[in-house]
Amino acid sequence: MKYYNITVNGVAYSVSVEETAAGAAPVAAPAAPAAPKAPAAPAAAPKAAAPAGATGAVTVKAPMPGNILDVKVAAGASVKAGDVLVILEAMKMENEIVAPQDGTVASVNVNKGDTVNSGDVLVSMN
Repeated sequence: MKYYNITVNGVAYSVSVEETAAGAAPVAAPAAPAAPKAPAAPAAAPKAAAPAGATGAVTVKAPMPGNILDVKVAAGASVKAGDVLVILEAMKMENEIVAPQDGTVASVNVNKGDTVNSGDVLVSMN
């Protein structure tokens, strides 16, 4: 694990970067301010959970908050590792959220136009 101090718009952040094994799904953790120079944003209301029985063994979570621009898969679709599942817009950038492994899509928990928070389950796979 490596630690860095980064200043963005005058606000200092302390971040840690962890190297993962090849093919491992990315895990995003929110950066903590190094010095409280600006007030924190209020916490968002929790999202409704997926219906019971509609989740697979592997969940693909949002690595950051943003808006869903497109959903590229449907429940029951076969996917290979690296196939694009969802396009997530965050900070005016389009991010391709990909399958961490080969499998079948068990459920798609988001729709085009939805707003998601970091850690929300986007897709589950078997």
